[in-house]
Amino acid sequence: MPDFEQILYRQDGRVVTITLNRPERLNAWTGQMETEFITAVNLAASDDSVGCLVVTGAGRGFCAGADIMGWSEQQNGAARPVDRAPWTNTNIAKEASPGVPAALFDGKPAIAAINGPAVGVGLTMALSCDIRIASDRARFSARFVRVGLSPECGSTRNLAEVAGIEAALELALTGRIIDATDPLAARLVSRIVPHEELLPAAYELAREIASGPMESAWITKKLVRRNSLEQDIRTVTDLERLAIEQLRNKAAHREAVAAFREKRLPSFNA
Repeated sequence: MPDFEQILYRQDGRVVTITLNRPERLNAWTGQMETEFITAVNLAASDDSVGCLVVTGAGRGFCAGADIMGWSEQQNGAARPVDRAPWTNTNIAKEASPGVPAALFDGKPAIAAINGPAVGVGLTMALSCDIRIASDRARFSARFVRVGLSPECGSTRNLAEVAGIEAALELALTGRIIDATDPLAARLVSRIVPHEELLPAAYELAREIASGPMESAWITKKLVRRNSLEQDIRTVTDLERLAIEQLRNKAAHREAVAAFREKRLPSFNA
C-alpha cells in the first residue's frame, strides 16, 4: 500500500473510501493529491476484493478547487517538486488533469459523496465519478471563467452529459457558486440528502453495487458511459452483444442461473 499523504485510502468489506485529506485548505487540489488520487483509483481497480469506491472530502469541504497558492508559486517561478517519495511531480496539478477522468472511467464504479464545496476541479472530478450524492451543505461551481481559465478534467463533456447543455453552459459561462437549494444543483447529482445522512446513503448504495458480480458491474458501467454518447445504434448494440458473449460463460452468470433453478439467492464474490 502506498504511503499516501494528501488522501486517505480505507477498505471496509468490498467498498473502498478515498478521502481527500487537506481539511485545513478545504481539500484544495494539488499535483501531489492528483497523483495520489489516480494511484488510489488504479489500486482499487487492480484489486478483486474491491467492488465500489466512495470518494469524499475530510472536514467541511469536498474539494475547493485547485490550490491558488500553487498557482502563485508557478507564476512566480517558485514551484518546487514534492520531495517526498514516491511522489516526484510538482505541487501544481497537471494542466486539464487528464489522468483523473481516464482513471475513473476505467476504474471500479465510483460514488462521489459531496459533503461541502465542490468547486473547479472539485466539481469536475465529481462529474467523472459514476454517481453523485450531495449533502444539503454542498455548494457547486465550475469556477474556471472567473479565474481567466476554461473548464478541465473532462468537464466540457461530462458537465453537458450530466446536466444537459443549457445548464452546463449556464454554470460554465457564469462560474456562479450555487448551493444545494438551487434548481441547477439537482441537475448535477442523483440526490441531495441531509448532511448527516450523506455517508450512510453513499455506503448503502456502494455496498449494494459491490454485492453484485464485479465483472458484470464493471462492464455495465463502461458500456453505459461509452454508449451514452454513441450516435450509431448498431455500434451500441454490437458492443452490448460482445459484452454479453463475454459474460455468458463466466462464473457469475452460471451461479445466477443455478440459483434461479434451485430457488435460492445467488452468492457472488464468495
